[in-house]
Amino acid sequence: MTATISPTAGAQGGSPAGRPPAAEEQPHPVPGDGGTAPHLPASPAPATQGRWDRLLFGPQPRWVRPSAGLLLVVTAALYLWNLEATGYANSFYAAAIQAGTKDWTALLFGSLDAGNAITVDKPPAALWIPALAGRIFGFSALSMLIPQALMGVAAVGLLYLTIKRVSGPAAGLLAGGALALTPVAALMFRFNNPDAMLTLCLVLAAYLTTRAIEKAGWKWLAAAGAVIGLAFLSKMLQGFLIVPGLALAYLWAAPATLGRRLLHLLAAAAGIAVVAGSYVVLFQLTPASVRPYMAGSETNSFLELTFGYNGLGRITGSGGGMPAGGNLGGNAGGPGGTGNVGFGGAAGITRMFGTSFGGEVSWLLPAALILLAAGLWFTRREARTSKTRAALLLWGGWLVITAGIFSFMSGTVHPYYAVALAPAIAALAGIGSLELWRGRTYWAARVVLAVTVLATSVWSAVLLGRDPSWLPGLRVIVVVLGVLAAAALLLLLRADGMAALPARFRKAATAGVVILCLLAGGLGSTAWTLATVAQPHSGSIPTSGPTASAMGGGFGAAGRTGSDGTGTDGAGSAGMGGGPGGETSSAELTALLKSSGAKWSAIVSGATQAASLELATGTSVIALGGWNGGDPYPTLAQFQAMVDGGEIGYFISGGMGGMGGGRGGNSEVATWVAANYQAQTVGNATVYKLGA
Repeated sequence: MTATISPTAGAQGGSPAGRPPAAEEQPHPVPGDGGTAPHLPASPAPATQGRWDRLLFGPQPRWVRPSAGLLLVVTAALYLWNLEATGYANSFYAAAIQAGTKDWTALLFGSLDAGNAITVDKPPAALWIPALAGRIFGFSALSMLIPQALMGVAAVGLLYLTIKRVSGPAAGLLAGGALALTPVAALMFRFNNPDAMLTLCLVLAAYLTTRAIEKAGWKWLAAAGAVIGLAFLSKMLQGFLIVPGLALAYLWAAPATLGRRLLHLLAAAAGIAVVAGSYVVLFQLTPASVRPYMAGSETNSFLELTFGYNGLGRITGSGGGMPAGGNLGGNAGGPGGTGNVGFGGAAGITRMFGTSFGGEVSWLLPAALILLAAGLWFTRREARTSKTRAALLLWGGWLVITAGIFSFMSGTVHPYYAVALAPAIAALAGIGSLELWRGRTYWAARVVLAVTVLATSVWSAVLLGRDPSWLPGLRVIVVVLGVLAAAALLLLLRADGMAALPARFRKAATAGVVILCLLAGGLGSTAWTLATVAQPHSGSIPTSGPTASAMGGGFGAAGRTGSDGTGTDGAGSAGMGGGPGGETSSAELTALLKSSGAKWSAIVSGATQAASLELATGTSVIALGGWNGGDPYPTLAQFQAMVDGGEIGYFISGGMGGMGGGRGGNSEVATWVAANYQAQTVGNATVYKLGA
């Protein structure tokens, strides 16, 4: 027994322009089936509307505009509330943003310091907007974090517009709300890691591809490629993980011949190459003497960083993709391990549901997978150009490929990477739920919806139970709501069940079922998100939930942060206490570095310590050996030349990497300084004054 549940727009490419959408058309019989399958209406924009109205809202009821506006206002309030409590968040990127406000070369190349000694170990695009904001409004925690929050609002709005074009405004609102209330999204759009910019670029690329699929528009596709190139310049190869899903959706569904579709994909590839390639060429052709050293590489090469430390090394766990010191978690070949939450836990198919990633993003993941499978099955007989199936291929390809790579990576992986999954999960939840809701008079649609809601509520209870001391009663409430919602979907929404109700109660009963489903599916995630927003976060590896946490000392011990933002543990060094992002130098050390008139006030091993000193003093500090103290920069000869030129004021002993270690080691520099200069104690740091 089979049936097809599909929107008219998916099968036929849309209804005639100007036709108002019906609330719900009558079901039609399916040959060979004892039931009926609904014939669902499309909601295309009429040709009589203004261009921007058609783009943003279409011919929709009056509730659409205020609802979309309310979604954006609530998202902005959520992401901007008490943002100043976050402070400088990740001091590593904060220092680079500060440097970009002082020097244009530092802005262009993503230098960690305004003196342009060494870059951060990522491309610079995610630093550009907050650095420009700092140049306009003055550098501060808010000038750095507000752009991140606004990127989150923009991502939610773009997701709404994208899903609305396929399944209507209600589906768009559901998808946008699901993204806004995903814990890891609330975490990262209130933080200064590159993931906010990356996620915005990915959603924009999906929107442009959706527009391209509608009319086989190669210009839209080329624009999508350009945006993916910008995603690459935000976080390198992670920006390419959505490309197979977008390409598959276009190649399958665009209304053009196969040859033209392939040519259009070449236009998208050209867009990627122009944006990403132009910067790579710029970096590689710029003489090393006039730009900073490329952190994370052995040969001062952007391409080496792309395919080594930040590329294949992250996936395979070999070479530069490993943190300093090698395996941290006990996993063969990688830093995972079941107990190492900050590095993703054990690799495998269940990683996205595990203690590391689960609470970040998996609240609606079971629902997204169920709805993806059901949607592909129910649309299997639709025309090749079905917009619904194209959307399922696009977002489903995004989800499956990205989650699969994250799940089996044996190199460095962190829980907050999961923000790249949040838009795909939210999109599938919005599309699948609304399409099946429209077909609710058919028993199969109701069964899938009931299973989805019940599975989501049970899984939410499991995730909530991982912090048993936090609102234990909420788990029971969520499960009860899930059972009630599933029962209502199976029983009340049957045709005979609704017919048994008085006419004046039918709308109220339907609205009640909708509210039950939303509460059962979203209450747990919403509560966890609000708890995340209520906590300040800092450090290199933030996590969501009612108790903020961050990895202390770079690749050292995890530091927990209390509700007042003070660190409760974590290794400090170089006169600084707490974990990365929360360190403060002593007053004596701060005053000493501020008094230095050198180009770089100091040099210290490891970027975390250098960044904290830069933020505390406003001076430039060299990170000896880059992020983890292991990059071969500066060499002893380069360091000696800097000292002879009076460019460095002080050498601060300690820091990540200490007297050596890391991938390259810098023990020669430390040994030479100790042999040639007198140590002094400043605050609780050991300092050597360089020069004559």
